[in-house]
Amino acid sequence: MYTSFADLLEEQKEKNLPLWKLIQLEDCREEALTEEASWQRMADMYEAMKESDRAYDSALRSESGLVGGEAAKIRKQREKGALLSGDFFGHVMERALRVAENNACMKRIVAAPTAGSCGVLPAVLISLEEKYLAEGGDPADLSKRMVEALYVAGGIGGIIAERASLAGAECGCQAEIGSASSMAAGAAVTLAGGSPDKAVHAAALAMKSLLGLVCDPVAGLVEVPCVKRNVIGAVNALTAADMALSGIRSKIPADQVMDAMRSVGRAMNEDLRETGLGGLAATETGKAVRKKMSRR
Repeated sequence: MYTSFADLLEEQKEKNLPLWKLIQLEDCREEALTEEASWQRMADMYEAMKESDRAYDSALRSESGLVGGEAAKIRKQREKGALLSGDFFGHVMERALRVAENNACMKRIVAAPTAGSCGVLPAVLISLEEKYLAEGGDPADLSKRMVEALYVAGGIGGIIAERASLAGAECGCQAEIGSASSMAAGAAVTLAGGSPDKAVHAAALAMKSLLGLVCDPVAGLVEVPCVKRNVIGAVNALTAADMALSGIRSKIPADQVMDAMRSVGRAMNEDLRETGLGGLAATETGKAVRKKMSRR
């Protein structure tokens, strides 16, 4: 398991292998898999992400009634051409909501890296695949590139897990939506043909923008504000990727950014780390929802 972005980039230069390939080889070593088996597992994971998007049902509502049907509202606005952010970002927002709503409605998703942040990576990857296909991209080539990008996302998530955390209970939502956004940013740069160095800078830029994000689920449910934060994580990932692809670099090295995330998480009051006791969960409305749910 790689524990440092600096070490990963150094090894990439020494071996002159694509970033995704280095990460795949490490996966093979850790999991005792052949390259073919590792690739198939990652391809299956991406297919499961696409299925979680396809399986969206706008009529479904979560048990609490707090989540459901909102992705359909974005689609309606997008189809009318009424979104301020435009069609592509409309697709990204809609998809992030679709997958995150599925999680709240107990449908099958891929934790990427967690269930609460499951909509970020699919929203970015699937939307980019559709974009490139619409521009005349070769389907077979794109299918291969999507798996390669997913390896990069996994490698970024692995380093974050080693240096900091992926759990809201440990480091707040910055560890969940923030990590997912970093993973998606690096994957997006990879898909766009950016260098390994730019992929890592994108991951750092994405995390920096979400540093300090608390985990404050209303009534302790992974619904409010979790579902809509998937939208922020996905859009943030794409803006970070565009900055990195434009040559903008994180002034703070990626390893230090993730170390800072860990320090910030440890400094957070326990009420802001997935307990459902602080932040939005502690508002008058949040308390009312918690009381209502406790009666069920």
